[in-house]
Amino acid sequence: MDANDRAALRHKLIEQRLALPDRLARAADLQEVLRVWLLRRKELTIGAYWPIKGEFDPLPALYRWSESHPDRRIGLPVVDKVHRTLRFHVWYPGCPMEEDAFHIPKPKDTEEFRPQLMLVPCLGFGPCGLRLGYGGGFMDKTLAEMQPRPAAVGIGYAHGFLPLLKPSALDVPLDAMLTEEGVVWDREG
Repeated sequence: MDANDRAALRHKLIEQRLALPDRLARAADLQEVLRVWLLRRKELTIGAYWPIKGEFDPLPALYRWSESHPDRRIGLPVVDKVHRTLRFHVWYPGCPMEEDAFHIPKPKDTEEFRPQLMLVPCLGFGPCGLRLGYGGGFMDKTLAEMQPRPAAVGIGYAHGFLPLLKPSALDVPLDAMLTEEGVVWDREG
């Protein structure tokens, strides 16, 4: 398979991720990696995602992060259909939720804010900040348009490493990449 046939790569990586026999153990390891990585961060607002298709769930680690400081806020994306970007609305455990246009839960009637850091789900990732997502372009377009641009941190499982992945014209590079094996790269660290 051509390393840059993105549709085929997406399909293959989703199947592989769903079939990982030790996905729960990997998720537990990635929870720990994320919690430790967040300890040195100064940001008070983080935009995250609702996990789908076997993605890692960052919300437990983020909730623990938010408990240690009263000004910390977590947000989940709400699709802006007109601009094909994402806005982030406050999320907390027990928050009222509703489905968005893609049938993904989103916060209902909570405050919108601009995150200082965004956790970006990765199906796959390549060298030097490359990310393979689902192909809708929402994350890349959102990152490209946000001013100031938040730090973008990829989250995914190590099986998704694609050493021959080449960037597409619209890709926005990540600032860091975390997997269950640890910090793959971090431009600040």
